[in-house]
Amino acid sequence: MPTDCISYQNSGYFSSLINDYLDQKDNLQSLYNRFPSVENFDAQIAEKKINFNGNGNGNFNDNINGNFNVNEKRKVLVSVLDKQYDKINTSSSTLNNIKLLNNSNTFTITTGHQLNLFTGPLYFLYKIISTINLTKELKVKYPENNFVPIYWMATEDHDFDEINYFNFKGRKFRWNKESTGPVGRLSTAGLDEFFEVFAQELGSSKTAETIKTLFKNAYLNHSNLADATRFLANELFKDYGLVIIDADHPDLKRLFIPYIKEELINQTSYKKVTETNEELKNYSIQVNPREINLFYIEDDLRERIVLDSDSNQNDIYKINNTKTTFSKSDFLALVENHPEKFSPNVIIRPLYQEVILPNLCYIGGGGEIAYWLELKSYFDSVNVTFPILLLRNSVLLATEKQSKKADKLGLSWANLFSKQNDLVNLKTAELSEFPIDLSIQKDFLKNQFHYLHSLVQQTDKSFFGAVKAQEAKQIKGLENLERRLLKAQKRKHSETLERIIALQNELFPSYSLQERQANFSEFYLEYDNDMIEKLFATLKPLDSRFDVIVLP
Repeated sequence: MPTDCISYQNSGYFSSLINDYLDQKDNLQSLYNRFPSVENFDAQIAEKKINFNGNGNGNFNDNINGNFNVNEKRKVLVSVLDKQYDKINTSSSTLNNIKLLNNSNTFTITTGHQLNLFTGPLYFLYKIISTINLTKELKVKYPENNFVPIYWMATEDHDFDEINYFNFKGRKFRWNKESTGPVGRLSTAGLDEFFEVFAQELGSSKTAETIKTLFKNAYLNHSNLADATRFLANELFKDYGLVIIDADHPDLKRLFIPYIKEELINQTSYKKVTETNEELKNYSIQVNPREINLFYIEDDLRERIVLDSDSNQNDIYKINNTKTTFSKSDFLALVENHPEKFSPNVIIRPLYQEVILPNLCYIGGGGEIAYWLELKSYFDSVNVTFPILLLRNSVLLATEKQSKKADKLGLSWANLFSKQNDLVNLKTAELSEFPIDLSIQKDFLKNQFHYLHSLVQQTDKSFFGAVKAQEAKQIKGLENLERRLLKAQKRKHSETLERIIALQNELFPSYSLQERQANFSEFYLEYDNDMIEKLFATLKPLDSRFDVIVLP
């Protein structure tokens, strides 16, 4: 089978919320600014230009004693990026993109990701390639503007257990280390032993040596996880102009001071997101807000800030799981002097991003888009432009051998996306020499009993219960026969069905999407940079589809 695609909605792997968002259902339209289409970026550019370049949020800043000029944002942003790239050998494309951020007609397209060890799951690549490809498409449509792809490193996260491993050829490689603070500051000490184990698994081919060098230069030659991840992402995508940002920086946090204060004083995010979640009560809620959606951070500490009161009913701010407390005045003074000690959680991090970047669109997975949809009313309340939300590209990579197997077994890609039990039942019915679906017989039986029900109504209604019971008994008998026929045919065609199951398990490891399980190195080992070039050539960010790519 050749390279193909299916819609996200038909893939069976996205929530009802995301499917309804993609279908632009009326009940969700108040929860986003503009739906992702190339035409809708025109109005998004105009709005962001006013909000970011001008004084679009001046009233908000004045209300909480904001003390920075929003026109200085670009200068601060570029200064920080220059420092972060000072010791990296990057491309002229990336350096030019950083320089372009000084200009009022330059905007960003952003994706974010945790600092997963060696990129973690495959979709790390898909996120970034989606982002880069969208900037190219927008430049063609709006040539008078510049569009810079941004990878936002989640350096302030503290969920180390979520990022300390990756899977390679079905084996989990885990970095065993203790971590309590923001992961970007975590020392890479000890990864040399991890590398020795992984290197043995890679072998000694030319491409294996390339992967080993990439890992060593990233993790063994950099002292912390943020610098290591920046190096790795830069090596993979510098030729495409990707700009990588670590927002755990005092100068960037200073731009966010008014919003930190607002959160501590008014807790608007809690109120607004709670209201929105009530609108979403018919869906699974992705995240619930805290009363205060900020953490307090040190190198080895990231704990929630909890609001309490003393005996005189004065506000007291406590650092969870510690004995540290602050009065309101002392805490607000700390915000002014050391904003880097305050870290936004999942509710406020998107706002931080949109405050410091001239951003038009956020590209994320289904779970990310789900929590972004909770945030628009909060953004509106603090007068920050809400970005366009775009579901990242999803991909299934298949080898030519797997594609030929599917052809031989009479499987379409849509078949392979089915739940395994459904797929086995479908193929059993197709392989059977006679019909094992007795729906026709059940319908015939129901029609006969429909006649008997009408007869009972005309004669003796006391027979109704007996007729109903007889109908249920006979329908159940046909259903039992149907199950026995299916079971018998599964035994008869077990060899073919086992091959079908084996192929699906190869493509969907652990009954999950390949992109959520496998690491890029597994495919890079076989296909080198051709794999990445194929992804760039195939992925169309604004097309709502799940791409299936057959690698030669």
